[in-house]
Parts: sequence; C-alpha cells; structure tokens
Amino acid sequence: MSDVRHRLTAEWLLMAAHVHAPDTLTADDRARLGRRAQLLAGTSVVYNVVEAVIAVMAGLAAGSVALVGFGLDSAVEVSSGLIILWQFRHRMPEARERQALRLMAISFFALAAYVAFESVRALVTGHDPETSRVGIGLAVASLAIMPFLSWAQRRTGRALGSNAVVADSTQTLLCTYLSAVLLAGLLLNAALGWSWADPVAGLVIAAVAAREGREAWKGESCGCA
Repeated sequence: MSDVRHRLTAEWLLMAAHVHAPDTLTADDRARLGRRAQLLAGTSVVYNVVEAVIAVMAGLAAGSVALVGFGLDSAVEVSSGLIILWQFRHRMPEARERQALRLMAISFFALAAYVAFESVRALVTGHDPETSRVGIGLAVASLAIMPFLSWAQRRTGRALGSNAVVADSTQTLLCTYLSAVLLAGLLLNAALGWSWADPVAGLVIAAVAAREGREAWKGESCGCA
C-alpha cells in the first residue's frame, strides 16, 4: 500500500509540474470544462459534508482520534471543493489559481497540526478507543467511491491546465489513502485490541496531510496559469 501511495503521489507531482492547457483549447471548451470542474467539486462537497458529520460523530462516540481526524480531513475536502467553486465563479479562473493553491495548503497544514497533537496526546495518555462499526463501514465506502471521483477531477484539471483542480483531485485521492489507514487502525483495534493502532493511524494521516500541504504551497509557482 505504501509503495502504491508513493508511486501515485510521484506521478501526481510530475503531472502537476507540467499541467498546461492544450493550445487548441477553445473558449467553449474552457467553459465546458469549467462547468465540469464545478460539478465535480460540488459532488465532492456534498459527499464530504456527509462523510465529515458521520466520521466526527462516530469518532467522538468511540473516542477514536483517527476517525475524528478522518472526519476533519473530509472537512478539508469540503473547503477544497468550495475553493474550486470560488475560483471558477470568476470570469478568469486562472487569475485565482495561486490563491486557490495557497488556501488548500493552509487547510492541509491546519488539519495536520490538529490531528498530530491529538494523536500524540492519545499515545501519551494511553487512551483506549472503542470499536466503531460505523467508522469501519464509512472507510470501506470511501475506498470504493473516492478513486473514481479523483480520476475525473484529475482528468478535468489536466485538460484545463489548472493545477488547482489537479490539487483538488489529489485531496480526493488522499482521502482514499486515509480511508485505508483508518480502516487498518479501526480493524486492529476491534480485532486485536491494539488501542495504539488508532492514534498511530492518526499520525499517518497528519504526516500525509502535511506533505500534501507543502506540495500545494510549492505548486503556486508552477507557472501553469
């Protein structure tokens, strides 16, 4: 899983560094792709609002740092989708490209800081989370849905030459990775009683979020706009 994650991330970084709209892209094509980007962003927002509410409520009920962190990541996904909608409401979306990437980076950094703090505190205090069947089901659902949404977003972003849309697709793909990490932590705790697996999963979520925030921040100087 780790090798696959690193390979996919490397592929995204390579694409993000060279995202340019084709020279043959017409104004009508841009408008059509812009509408598609907004539709995909809206779909992501709706799904992640539901996911965030369920994850945070289930995480608080079970005392699961990883599950609460996953829910907060879903909230970051919501902010990412809203940023894309904000960008493409502008008459010239490319004018908001750098701002969009910076806002995404800030949301990643905030998530990483909070989840890392809570995970370390749980490890130090020896907190013992309860089993969450709701959380396990939610992680499985995200693993089934998120890859397809990410693929559609990335394809649209590359066609538009928009690093912000590609970055949004990466946030969606990140949700897939985190779903796998979350599922592993919840199952280890449920099946083997390894309470430490939950905050360790939270630390993985925080580390990946921090890295993606750094890459989004660096992406603002790619010159693709």
